[in-house]
Amino acid sequence: MPALTDGDDVRILDGGLSNALEDRGHDLTSDLWTAELLLEQPGEIAAVHEAYYRAGADVATTASYQASVPGLVAAGLERASAEAVIRSSVAIAIDTRDRLAEELGRPLWVAASVGPYGAYLADGSEYRGRYGVPQSTLRDFHAPRLELLAEQQPDLFAVETVPDADEAEVLVGLLQELGIPAWFSYAVDGDRTRAGQPLADAYAVLRDCPPIIATGVNCSAPEDVAGALAAAHAQTGRPGVAYPNLGEAWDADAHAWAGTPAYDPALAPGWVGEGARLVGGCCRVGPALISDLRATLLP
Repeated sequence: MPALTDGDDVRILDGGLSNALEDRGHDLTSDLWTAELLLEQPGEIAAVHEAYYRAGADVATTASYQASVPGLVAAGLERASAEAVIRSSVAIAIDTRDRLAEELGRPLWVAASVGPYGAYLADGSEYRGRYGVPQSTLRDFHAPRLELLAEQQPDLFAVETVPDADEAEVLVGLLQELGIPAWFSYAVDGDRTRAGQPLADAYAVLRDCPPIIATGVNCSAPEDVAGALAAAHAQTGRPGVAYPNLGEAWDADAHAWAGTPAYDPALAPGWVGEGARLVGGCCRVGPALISDLRATLLP
């Protein structure tokens, strides 16, 4: 199978898992968010992966963004069961990929989602960073999950929605230890991370980490993508990854999205012009938009 970032080829990523599950009638208001379906209805996770592959995505991103051992234990699971749930997120995606690859007639990949510490807190911290905990706490949180995901042999990690360069430093060290390919994407506001650090400084943290094969931005406003890609490429020289949300803002108190949708696949050629080779969508971007995105970039 060709490499995910092979020359100038553009690969299409999937869209938001949560909105696709909500469109199928699921309530995701618990602290586990999409990970709750790993426990209760894993077939629904598989169905969403299949929908995105059929819509034109080349990559399925696992339902592990908000799945962590402490989060699952807090929900009542024994540690061994919690670890099995995290492993299952990769197994579900791989099974779906393997079942569809021959029929769809193109290479398909599985990216194991690694969300930030703030996603586990489930209080909107993933949109702010600056958690007020030492780096040792972040390492103790991330290391076991990365190891569990790695055991299932995904094609790569999707280290995503990272709001804070301080957290990135911890993740970079862990990625170097594991040696598994990864893309790394920050959540940004304008020319800064969500924690307020200049993007040039944040992307410089990623520069000397060989496992990172692409750098960029996700779960951010579409209008912030081009600038983030330019900063990422200037600091790392790697292919870009871009998958913004629909353009709305998350209200952590109301647990709802608000604002005007702004995701337009017509913007994507400009992202490719800024170096993006992995392009998709994040929250509120569904299979229909991913289909339009593929038609725009790979007519």
